[in-house]
Amino acid sequence: MNRGRIIEALREEPMNTNQLRIKLDLDYRTVSHHLEVLEDNGLVTSAGDRYGKMYFVSQRLDEDIDLFEEVWSQMREDQEEEKL
Repeated sequence: MNRGRIIEALREEPMNTNQLRIKLDLDYRTVSHHLEVLEDNGLVTSAGDRYGKMYFVSQRLDEDIDLFEEVWSQMREDQEEEKL
């Protein structure tokens, strides 16, 4: 779920790890880990170094954004059902 939330946030605007941490109310290391996984899998890209490193939705993900939205919507629905 956190990776989906990160992608959603980056679709709104590029951010660095700390900005994402604040926006999503997550631990810095958690955000950093998920960004690494997303980048390794070609879903986000980055520019810059260290703390100023900014993350963006990749062109690959942007091209398949309809598929992401479909899967993400289903995941959120499933999570809501689990809460009930």
